[in-house]
Amino acid sequence: MSLIKVGVIGIGNMGSSHVKLLGKGEISGATLTAVCDPNSDQLELIKTKAKDDVQIFRDEDAFLNESGIDAVLISTPHYDHPKLAMKAFAKGMHVLIEKPAGVYTKNVAEMNKAAKESGKVFSIMYNQRSNPIYQKLREIIQAGELGEIKRTNWIITDWYRSQSYYDSSEWRATWQGEGGGVLLNQAPHQLDLWQWTTGLMPKRVQAFCSYGKYHDIEVEDDITAYVEYENGATGVFITSTGETPGTNRFEIAGDRGKMVVENNKLTFYRLTQSEREFNATYTGGFGNPECWTIDIPIQGKSAEHQGIIQNWIDSIIKGTPLLAPGEEGIKGLEISNAIYLSSWLNQPVELPIDADLYYEKLQEKISQSTFQKKNVKKVNLDVAGTH
Repeated sequence: MSLIKVGVIGIGNMGSSHVKLLGKGEISGATLTAVCDPNSDQLELIKTKAKDDVQIFRDEDAFLNESGIDAVLISTPHYDHPKLAMKAFAKGMHVLIEKPAGVYTKNVAEMNKAAKESGKVFSIMYNQRSNPIYQKLREIIQAGELGEIKRTNWIITDWYRSQSYYDSSEWRATWQGEGGGVLLNQAPHQLDLWQWTTGLMPKRVQAFCSYGKYHDIEVEDDITAYVEYENGATGVFITSTGETPGTNRFEIAGDRGKMVVENNKLTFYRLTQSEREFNATYTGGFGNPECWTIDIPIQGKSAEHQGIIQNWIDSIIKGTPLLAPGEEGIKGLEISNAIYLSSWLNQPVELPIDADLYYEKLQEKISQSTFQKKNVKKVNLDVAGTH
């Protein structure tokens, strides 16, 4: 079978890494045949990481119309993901997008519709789904070992960034440049894993976002969100770029115990009987069901970005199930949009959110952005994935 001809659009930190993997032949079944980036400096970088016969484009339409590629990997700014994906689907191309799926669910839903109608293989770069710790956590929960979930907590504050990080480019930490702060730039992986491992999407969100609390920026750098689930469970998500040393602790409490992911370790505090059953039958007053502390053995290593790209190519060639279907990117984005909307309205919001209302409020933020529209043309396609 002939190799899948892949093109990469957006050659920044992540895009250049993808070019390197594909250019060196480290993705079985794929060959890099074209790249696109409007920045001439980036084109010089491309030449050092790709073969001489790789086509180089500065214009996205020429890239999509003339390159002859079968599949495209999109690692451009957040706002461009849905637009470029839809253009690629219209050309009959398979698509892999960097996270997040977009900035607002309104056009991400349109992208998902276009993907379905195209019949092409669509994936998203949720590389943390390849981490065997989270895969094992999901497996245990889905097998019912934890019982019904009562509560979820994720504290992810080890994203510390100094002011110099935000000052490095004018598009950083602006509503028009990135579309958000820590929720959209650093934490999308955790928002995805939060719902992917547990199988739960919130039905209601009350959130508190602090904008420029620790930095001279216009977007959020500190958030605390409280969520409620359909089964009565509750959850809290806390993230920040202004704390050091930070914490990364994911905790899920259920009827049969508690799972904790911290320090690259998965621990199961397993009850020998249902807490609900113990509660109903125990007559000794003070007491707890017997609990075993189990360090869950984890086999294998996280395949990271290479694993997601390989899985995408394998799905195109062999029909291998996708680890990170592109259509699922809307789930984590729905949660982040709900968090923003709750903060902006200063009230709880129900999911699914009012996509039109969110878009309207986002436009208000953009109109007030310090990153003026006249500067948009200056933003290189390399800003996505540069956490």
